[in-house]
Amino acid sequence: MDTSSDLLIEIGTEELPPVALPHLSAAFADGFRKRLAEQSIGFVDLEAFAAPRRLALLVKGIATRQADLETLRRGPAVASAFESDGTASKAAQGFARSCGVSVEDLIRERTDKGEWLAFRTLTAGRATAELVPALVEATLADLPVPRRMRWGDGEAQFVRPVHWVCLVLGDSPIAGRVLGVEASVRTWGHRFHHPGPITLVQASDYAERLRSEGFVEPSFERRRDLVRKQVEAIAASQGLQAEVDPDLLDEVTALVEWPRALLGGFDKDFLAVPSEVLIETMRKNQKYFPVRDYSGALQPFFIAVSNIESKDLSQVRAGNERVIRPRFTDAKFFWEQDLKTRLEDRFPRLESLVFQEKLGSMADKARRVVRLARALAERLGEDPALAERAATLAKCDLTSSMVFEFPALQGTIGRYCAERGGEDPEVSQAVEEQYRPRFAGDALPQGSCGRVLAIADRLDTLVGIFGTDQRPSGAKDPYGLRRASIAVLRILIETPIALDLRDALDVAAQGYVAEVLKEDTVSAVLAYILDRLVSYYQELGIGADTVDAVLATGVTTVSDLDRRIRAVSDFRRLVEGAALAAANKRIRNILAKSGEYTFSGSDPDPRLFADRAEFGLWERIVGIRLAMVTLVEAQDYAGFLGLLAGLREDVDSFFEQVMVMAEDPRVRANRLLLLRRLQDLFLQVADISRLQIEERPREAMQGDDP
Repeated sequence: MDTSSDLLIEIGTEELPPVALPHLSAAFADGFRKRLAEQSIGFVDLEAFAAPRRLALLVKGIATRQADLETLRRGPAVASAFESDGTASKAAQGFARSCGVSVEDLIRERTDKGEWLAFRTLTAGRATAELVPALVEATLADLPVPRRMRWGDGEAQFVRPVHWVCLVLGDSPIAGRVLGVEASVRTWGHRFHHPGPITLVQASDYAERLRSEGFVEPSFERRRDLVRKQVEAIAASQGLQAEVDPDLLDEVTALVEWPRALLGGFDKDFLAVPSEVLIETMRKNQKYFPVRDYSGALQPFFIAVSNIESKDLSQVRAGNERVIRPRFTDAKFFWEQDLKTRLEDRFPRLESLVFQEKLGSMADKARRVVRLARALAERLGEDPALAERAATLAKCDLTSSMVFEFPALQGTIGRYCAERGGEDPEVSQAVEEQYRPRFAGDALPQGSCGRVLAIADRLDTLVGIFGTDQRPSGAKDPYGLRRASIAVLRILIETPIALDLRDALDVAAQGYVAEVLKEDTVSAVLAYILDRLVSYYQELGIGADTVDAVLATGVTTVSDLDRRIRAVSDFRRLVEGAALAAANKRIRNILAKSGEYTFSGSDPDPRLFADRAEFGLWERIVGIRLAMVTLVEAQDYAGFLGLLAGLREDVDSFFEQVMVMAEDPRVRANRLLLLRRLQDLFLQVADISRLQIEERPREAMQGDDP
C-alpha cells in the first residue's frame, strides 16, 4: 500500500483581484505548508497555481496519514511515589488517575536527575484526507485579504464568491466542504472555450488537463512567460520593441487564462501629446503594452493581450482601437487646454489646494520650499536663483487638467509646461525630478537644481508633520515620512552632497511660524532620518553596530557619515580592528570608572612615564596626530584607520606591561590621560568601542580596573 500520493486543492472563484493574485497565491502556498508541518504530514514538494478564477495547490508526495504521535507524561519521582511498605503514595495514585490507568501500568523513566514514574501514549495518525478540508479552510481564512465578501445565503466569506472546490488525493476524491461548497473531483475550463466541467482522474493530471482540454494555463509563471514572449515577438515582427513593464506584465497575466497577444494602432496625431500621458493611458486604463522604435521614440501602436482565441482577430483589434481612441482624444484636449495657461500663472490656484490641515495650503508649502531651496543652494554653491525659480513652479502643475486626470504624472506635466514656457532647462528638469526617487531603487535627480528641490520639499514635509505632532507610529505612516527620509539619505549619500542635515533642518523650521512647531522638532526629525541609516546600510551588508559607532561622533553631514561608515566597515574586518575595538571597550570602562579625575585638554607628562611601553604608545600617538590633520580634512577615513591599525602592538604591550591604576596618584592620572588621548584618536572617526566584534582569545593581562 502506497504511503504517499499527490494532493490537488483548487478553489474556483469569480475573477480575483489581478494586482493581488500573485500575493494571494504565495500566501496560500506558504500557509498550507505551515499547516502540514503543524499536523506532522510530510510531503516532497508543493506547486502553486493561480489564474483569474482559481487558486490551486498540487502537493507532491504527500503522506496519506499523519505520523503517529508519541507522548510521554512525567509524574512524581520514584523515591516519593511509594511508601516504605511498597504501596503507591497519593502522588503516584493521583498521577495514574489523571492518565486514566492504574499505577501498575505506569513506566519508569531514568534521567540524569533521577528516576520518575511516567506514562507513554501512542496516538495513531489520522488519514490526511480527513484533515484536508479543515486545513484548507483555515489557510484561506488567514490569507491577507483586507475586505472579504459574502455571497448567497451562506455565512462563508472570501475575497470573491467561491463556485467550486476540487479536492483529489491520488485518484480518490476527498469528501468535505470548504467555504460552504461541497468538494468534488471536477474543475472548470475557460469561461468561453470550455465552459463545462473537467473530471479529474488523478490529482497529478490537473495542469495538463486544463491546458489540453480547458484552454487554461494554470501556472502563473508559465502564463507570464507566454505573455511576455508573445508581446515581444509581435513587436519584433514589426521592427519595433515593446515596453514590458514588470508590474503591468503581472497584472495582465492575472487577467487572462489563455493569453493571445495582438497588435493595434492609433492615429499619429496623438503623438503630439506627451508620450508619458499616452503610456499612462495605455497601461493604467487599458492594460496595453506601449511600442517604441529602436531609438526609443514612441510609435502609434500598442499590444493588447486577449483572453480568447478569436476566429476573427481583426474584430478584436478593431474593438481595442475603438476603446483607446476616445481616451487619447480626451488627453489631447486636456493637454491643449493646459498649454493655454503659463505654469507660473497657476501659482495663485495653489491657495485653494490643502497641503495638510495644520500646515496650510499648497501655496503655503510652496513658499516655504522656495525659501528653503534658495538657502540650501547657497550653502551648496549652486545657483540660488534657479533653485528659487524651480521651487516656485514645482507644484503649479497640480492645478492642471492633465494632473487631475493622471495624478501619477505630476512633475512630468510640469516639466513639459515649463519647457513650453521657455524656462531654463535646469529648472524644467528640476520640476520633474523633485519627486525622485519615487520608490525603492528609483533613479535619483540628475540635475543639481533637482536635487536641491527634492531635498527641500521632503525636509519641509518632515519638519511640518513632526512639528505638529503627527509622527509615524508603528506601521502607520500616512504621510510617507519613512520613504521621504530614505530619499533624502540616498540623494545626500549617492550623489554625494556635503550638506549638514541639522543645519538644513534648522533652516526648514525657520520657515514656519514659531508657535506651530514643537520645541524638539529639529532634533526629533534629525534622529528619525538618521535612524533610517541602519536599514539603508543593512541592505549593503553593513551592520547596525558599525552605523551606531559612527553616529556616536555626532556628525550630521550625511555624506561624511557615509565615508566613515564604509571605512569602519573595512576596518572591522582586520585582525587589528577586532583587537583595537576590544581595547577601546576596556579604555572606555577604565575612564568611566575613574570619575574622580578631570581630564583637561593637556597631554600626559612623559617625565612621569615609568615603562618603555608608555613611551612607545605615546610616541605613536604623537606621530599619528601629525598625519591625522591632513587625512581627516580630506575625509580619508580609511587611510586614518589604517594608521590606527598600526597601534595594535603598542596597545597590547601597554596593557600587558603597565598597571594603569598605579598607587602613585600622579602616575595613575598620567596613565589615564594617556588612555584618554588614545581614545580621542579613534573618536576622530567613530566610537569603535561600540563595535560588536569577537576578539581572538589572548592571555590574561594585568589588572587595570580602578
